[in-house]
Amino acid sequence: MTGNCRLAASAEREAAMTETADSPAAETVLRQAGLPGEAAQSWLTGPPPLTGDFAADAAAGAKFWRGAADLLALLPAKPARSAAERAAGDLVADGARAARDSFLDRHVTTLYRHLTDDLTRFVRVDDLVYAAAALLPGIAPTRAAVRREETLPLRDKTGIEIDQGILLARVLADPELGRHLCHAMLLPRPDTAERLAAFRAHGTVALGAATIERVGKAAIVHMRNPRFLNAEDDTTLDAIESAVDLAILDGRTEVAVLRGGAVDHARHRGKRVFSAGINLTHLYQGKIPYLWYLKRDLGVVNKIFRGVARPDSPPDDITGTTIEKPWVAAVEAFAIGGGCQLLLAMDYVVAARDAYMTLPARKEGIIPGAANLRMWRFTGDRIARQAIMYGRRLDCDSPEGRLMCDEIVAPEAMDAAIAAIIDGFANSGMVSAAGNRRALRVAQEPLDAFRAYMAVYAREQAYCHFAPALIANLERYWNAQNRKA
Repeated sequence: MTGNCRLAASAEREAAMTETADSPAAETVLRQAGLPGEAAQSWLTGPPPLTGDFAADAAAGAKFWRGAADLLALLPAKPARSAAERAAGDLVADGARAARDSFLDRHVTTLYRHLTDDLTRFVRVDDLVYAAAALLPGIAPTRAAVRREETLPLRDKTGIEIDQGILLARVLADPELGRHLCHAMLLPRPDTAERLAAFRAHGTVALGAATIERVGKAAIVHMRNPRFLNAEDDTTLDAIESAVDLAILDGRTEVAVLRGGAVDHARHRGKRVFSAGINLTHLYQGKIPYLWYLKRDLGVVNKIFRGVARPDSPPDDITGTTIEKPWVAAVEAFAIGGGCQLLLAMDYVVAARDAYMTLPARKEGIIPGAANLRMWRFTGDRIARQAIMYGRRLDCDSPEGRLMCDEIVAPEAMDAAIAAIIDGFANSGMVSAAGNRRALRVAQEPLDAFRAYMAVYAREQAYCHFAPALIANLERYWNAQNRKA
């Protein structure tokens, strides 16, 4: 289900997509939906051919996208649409989307340079897409439009955020622009400097969904979402990224540790859990926006893997360097989905004997972050495919699990094991640790390989996030419709 989510559309949607190339058939679809003939006919003429001139093509594109938006506004809200209205909505949305993609194929460099003052300014993905929407109306949804959909459950959203994915995919696919965007996402968060001063002064900072404390030569980051088994969602992402920034940038820290906090769930109350992955309840309820995926994997996960970037030095390991520390993960209970993805960015994984790992992408219908890029390096291709595409569980204390875990300990011995691992890393010297991390990355996953992967991920995850199959999977495997927020 995660191979190509665009192929998971309904038969009606596929028919509508086919008809976009056939004006008489398309006209029939719009007429059957009750859309006014004059407005429909104007839109059916399609966007003017691209001239290669950015200003002219932008003006023509904006007019065409405005016409599409006007037609869509005449339709009822998505839950109330008839089959004919759904087909018309898909037809118009897909036609506008194809025009956006064609425009970006020709003009993404000019657009991105406008948004970044000719690459002299770094703009994070969430700011970039909304700046693009303001500069060129229709190229992506406005912040106001996305906010209007924030209150809707995922099944009732119209999928306007897919256009953010198309834009980001085009940016990331261009080597120069994509590297610049990756650089922007590896810079410290704006609030990091103030929080770093507090951490240096007190040795601990509470950030809500994450806490960080210095223990000897280590900084230990605790993920805290106790009600949801330390799942990740839109309420946790910024806090965890801030804690990762602090751990990496603190001058007294030589090694960083990521660990789950104690949880409230009845089955595990009072016990530590590493992570249940993405919060499926919030996902079903529409509380996780599409941009969450890109912010997470271009941001916090990539910072653990590559370090925090400097504004004046590209994070490509050869012509520039990042500020980085070795990272240790302490896996207790389980590392599910996104929790398992985090392990693939770590330098050392210690796991409790009774812990396990899964990547339940098949039962969710989304792409599991950068696991497709990284997991096979640990387990080999076949086990990685089984885990990603068929939900194979890997017990940490098994031959397959040990391919991803460096050390297995009794649950009650975890604290002592973490202390010993910290001591081992701190005694080996920080210069060699950073140098060896960079050398491994150059051999295994240079920045351009990651950038190209994220270009594919940005587009495909956008379609997966809004695919009917995702809703069906959450209801079938998660009983999502009966869970409380």
